Amino acid sequence: MLTIDKIFHASVVLKNIVRATNIVHTEGITEDCSLFLKPENLQKTGSFKLRGSGYKIAMLSEEEKARGVIACSAGNHAQGVALAATKSGVKSLICLPDSAPISKIEATKKYGAQVCLVEGVYDDAYNRALELKEERGYTFVHPFDDEDVIAGQGTIGLEIVQEINDIDAVIVPIGGGGLISGVACAIKSMNPAVKVYGVQAAGAPSMFNSVHGGSISCLENVSTIADGIAVKQPGEHTFQLVQKYVDDIALVTEDEISSAILALIEKQKMIAEGAGAVSVAAAMFHKFPIQGKRVVSLVSGGNIDVTILSRVIERGLMKSGRSSTLVIELIDKPGQLQTVSRIIADCGGNVTSVQYERAGEIESINGCYLKIGMETRNYAHVQMIAGALRDNGFKLIGKNGEA
Repeated sequence: MLTIDKIFHASVVLKNIVRATNIVHTEGITEDCSLFLKPENLQKTGSFKLRGSGYKIAMLSEEEKARGVIACSAGNHAQGVALAATKSGVKSLICLPDSAPISKIEATKKYGAQVCLVEGVYDDAYNRALELKEERGYTFVHPFDDEDVIAGQGTIGLEIVQEINDIDAVIVPIGGGGLISGVACAIKSMNPAVKVYGVQAAGAPSMFNSVHGGSISCLENVSTIADGIAVKQPGEHTFQLVQKYVDDIALVTEDEISSAILALIEKQKMIAEGAGAVSVAAAMFHKFPIQGKRVVSLVSGGNIDVTILSRVIERGLMKSGRSSTLVIELIDKPGQLQTVSRIIADCGGNVTSVQYERAGEIESINGCYLKIGMETRNYAHVQMIAGALRDNGFKLIGKNGEA
């Protein structure tokens, strides 16, 4: 049974293993509440996972430590186990699918683990890890459904309450549920009045579905840029703890996650991965009743693949109305583009791309479509530009040009 005493013990054990991640106040991310961030993306290995694996490995018997530990992960858990084991002088073996990014494979090796690449996907690597555990006597370090792992993650809750004693709510990402289980247990044990809210990606709502359905359910598939919380089925322990301690769970879309990543970059100069940004997305897009409250969003990790960061930023720009497109139907004659550009500039917009296309379905034989890409402030700014174009006799079509 997870207890607050166990979480306090974990905080003592982890004192020389993890890095202090002091809470920071945000400016400009949301106006509805006073928003603070618990930046576990600044933790060693770039995520909170070091806490749970560090405590788990510290609690092993000397015999278990001598045999070593094994884990399966293509991301943050692998690196957390690797570093925690190395710091404790324990050998570690991490099974990874051979499709894992080279950067993650090399990072896991850098932290001192032996890597076993398994042909196939995550499930194949997981099954191989269990086989090796039985063959060689390793201790398996589960990514979330383990009492020691959960207690280690719970130290984040202790730190939040100890640093800010007048908070109203804490928002936490949910994958398998290990993080929120520990955090919620710690916070509710110390101050039951604080609300604890969980967030999942809409493309991987395993805990959301399970809690609302009353029993653990397994998703057929998951699809989200928040790969760190793309879990098909929550754990048995975590499901029970979430039911007991968590006040509500909400879902955020891919566009909302992208907007949160962008907001953290621009407003806080902070890099978060998709899984780490869902808690901020929930605050930004009003998923919980936190208006006028003092709220902490837990940014759980910052290990985003740089190859997709530009795409995420572009999606965030579009979601927030910072990047927009207008399609104008007009008569093909000299001066039209100049007039359109002048109107947009007078409204404070910036033209970034122009695409011209003759269209046979337009009634006029001289008709054409003009697709204008713009940098804008927000959706209200887009509508102001669209209105100015209409006032000057231009016909707009497409979603951004609608009144």
